[in-house]
Amino acid sequence: MIKELCNLEDYSEVLCILDKISIFGGLTRPQLSVIFKELKKTSIKKGEVIFEQGKSPDNIYIVQSGCVKIVEKLSTDSLELITFNTGDCFGETELIGIFPYIASAVAAADTELIVFPRKALRILYKKHLPIFSVIILNIARESCRRLAQADKRMFDMLEKK
Repeated sequence: MIKELCNLEDYSEVLCILDKISIFGGLTRPQLSVIFKELKKTSIKKGEVIFEQGKSPDNIYIVQSGCVKIVEKLSTDSLELITFNTGDCFGETELIGIFPYIASAVAAADTELIVFPRKALRILYKKHLPIFSVIILNIARESCRRLAQADKRMFDMLEKK
């Protein structure tokens, strides 16, 4: 169940996390405070699916605690693509790209997630364009970094054959 972030304890803890996340890089504390107002929080038990491959994206997720595995379902098996740990962010590429999730996200441990809804991005676009612009630029950079890492892994695998 997704719930509001509203108390001072959440505020301090979440701002410390946001400070370290690449998609929020370059934003000031007052700008992060604007984002905080739009965030939600959810608890996921080990083994629960956060989102399913092929479904439409609604959120960007930040791991507050725990661990999430991104798993691609193949015709007869599953392939683990990447693991996200505390302080990592995922789901942003699909949300911005407006395409279905290419894989499923599954909690590998009991996990607390900070949820940045698609609606929050729209609000930033309409009311806080400078914040929106920085986030979009940072998501583009993070997507490029992940693509480069995936390319390197693929080339490394090909060299081993």
